[in-house]
Amino acid sequence: MELDTIHKYWAAMKKWIKIPGSIQRGHQIASGLASDSPYPRGSIEMQVPNFKRLGLDLSSYYAGTLNIFIKPHSFIMHNPMYTFRDVRWAPDFPPDDFSFSPCSITLGDRWYPSYVSYPHPETKTNHFHDGSTLEIMSQYIPLAAFGDQVLLKLDPEEILLNS
Repeated sequence: MELDTIHKYWAAMKKWIKIPGSIQRGHQIASGLASDSPYPRGSIEMQVPNFKRLGLDLSSYYAGTLNIFIKPHSFIMHNPMYTFRDVRWAPDFPPDDFSFSPCSITLGDRWYPSYVSYPHPETKTNHFHDGSTLEIMSQYIPLAAFGDQVLLKLDPEEILLNS
């Protein structure tokens, strides 16, 4: 990340809210680790070039998502920094809408700049998550494991939380 970007990120984080969560096993479609995945390389690897073309470069991030369970809270993607409509990323499937909101994830004593990735359910064909699970795109986090407790920082102007 460039120094200018880091300074802007830090300035924005001052108003972000903190919410605890735990890493949960997802469908493993994003990473391509699911044995029944229709995308052997994973959906993220197929989607990232489209997002880059549209203005969001996630190529330095891990080609998968961390599913963070935040119950008793649920969330609504309210005013995300990025929304991409009608993204045709898989030749045999209809286009999807995606939104992204910058966030950070802290595991242990390390924090990682990240994005909440929100495939819009109204255009997604399957592999849904409940309203208490955030899909997070981040750089590879070597020690992350299912069940680990994390701390998310979210922008309350972009993501609304309900209790």
